[in-house]
Amino acid sequence: MSPKEPALRERVVGFIDIGTNSIRLLVVRINPNRSYTVLSRQKQQVRLGEGEYEADEILPEAIDRAVVVCKKFVELGRTFSAEEFVTVATSATREATNQHEFLGRLQEEAGIDVRVVSGLEEARLIYLGVSGLVHLDTQTAFFIDIGGGSTEIAVGGEREYQLLDSFKLGAIRLTNKCLSGIQGEPIPPTWYKDIQRYVKNEIVQSVQKIQGLKPTSAVGSSGTIENLAEIAAKTFHPNKNTAGNELSYRDLKKVIELLCALPLEERRKVPGINPERADIIIAGAAILEIFLKELSLKSITVTSRGLQDGLLVDYLSRREEYARSRALSPRQESVLQLGRACGINEVHARTVSRLALGLFDSARELKLHAFGDWERELLKYATFLHDIGSFIAFSNHQAHSYYLIKNSDLLGFDQKEIGIMANLARYHRKKVPGKKSRELADLDPHGQEVVRVLSIFLRLGESLDRSHAALIRHARFSRQKKNAVILSLECEGDCQLECWGLANEGPAFEKVFKKKLVPEITGADRK
Repeated sequence: MSPKEPALRERVVGFIDIGTNSIRLLVVRINPNRSYTVLSRQKQQVRLGEGEYEADEILPEAIDRAVVVCKKFVELGRTFSAEEFVTVATSATREATNQHEFLGRLQEEAGIDVRVVSGLEEARLIYLGVSGLVHLDTQTAFFIDIGGGSTEIAVGGEREYQLLDSFKLGAIRLTNKCLSGIQGEPIPPTWYKDIQRYVKNEIVQSVQKIQGLKPTSAVGSSGTIENLAEIAAKTFHPNKNTAGNELSYRDLKKVIELLCALPLEERRKVPGINPERADIIIAGAAILEIFLKELSLKSITVTSRGLQDGLLVDYLSRREEYARSRALSPRQESVLQLGRACGINEVHARTVSRLALGLFDSARELKLHAFGDWERELLKYATFLHDIGSFIAFSNHQAHSYYLIKNSDLLGFDQKEIGIMANLARYHRKKVPGKKSRELADLDPHGQEVVRVLSIFLRLGESLDRSHAALIRHARFSRQKKNAVILSLECEGDCQLECWGLANEGPAFEKVFKKKLVPEITGADRK
């Protein structure tokens, strides 16, 4: 996380993605402190590509639907004071012979200038919007987005891609090509095998390149993949808290078998399905299945982020004043974004983080705990965010911090990591976590132990900057006695408030480590 930088002018920008199946809107306020706030996300199905792939042009009624939706989305953006709209159109528009007619109506009636992007540019934008979702370190991931008219893929890490590709394979296009003669009926196994064969032939050369890059995980965006994950969750795992966030290859196969066995009207009633997708979802599922099978990937992480999020990332990266923040990792950037959006005191947050990490490191040297770099990193981010609940109210702000972290879209973290950070913030003051604390119920035993131990370092770090004046220059556990741990502190100025706060945390420390906390203070005004 970078030091505080000069403030900029606030602005509101709308991002519109005109897809083959749906149109999406993202309205964002870009704040003066370089964070941004999502004001609205909207999605409306328009079936722009319906019938196009037989006639090579967008049907008049589809153009009418799309123009009405875009006009309404622009009006909605204006209510948030949007002063600029960044709009792109993808597969259906780029392949239509009547593209200029459609773009002309959008400009005239909705007041937007639309950029028609190539398949590779679409893949790049999707990668930008999705790549920060998972924490990869040096690992390589496979990214896939299945649209109505095309499928885009990327292979890369958190920051850079190694491969982009686009295929004329989409849920609507493939349904029209392979399933038009059996609308409304169950899909026989022979028909489904024909779809599989067709998809495999279309992607064979790209699959060979992907295999050479050896991706170890997969991330999927688009409504098709989201809906398949939702069906699997509701049908096979109705009691899981992580429902819809991950889709295994095994569950995908079971979903496909279930959907193929049902006529269209029964398919619409399957738990979790979007009824408006029931007629095209089997074709979309076949595309995903073949990719996962050919790449030997056992599961895929599912995200609602996509091209419109990539438009935002691309927009910010083109503005010089935001270039510095792009040097951050996705984890750092999402934590900084959340903290700044909630108006935290960054100086205090960084001071507490420095002190808590010093305590973590010195405690590990004394073998008070055996946690490693993974837990240390979560402590660093949790300390930076521990006070964000004050954005709602100072009273009981630790509970507000828990809620905000738990329910924020923190990119690069999985649910366990978010749960640990939320609970560390929850227990940075007031009561200490117990083994039966309700908030810890969603964590496994290891996660609960991480919260129980690391919350002590956060509580001590917070107490050691009680005055918000950074008076404690250095803090570390220096040695152990039989029944005590010595905490060496180097202070500057009158740190009486910090000493009182430290005394209050003595019982919590003793409860976790079974030893008394004994401070030794050096520096000015140490009385």
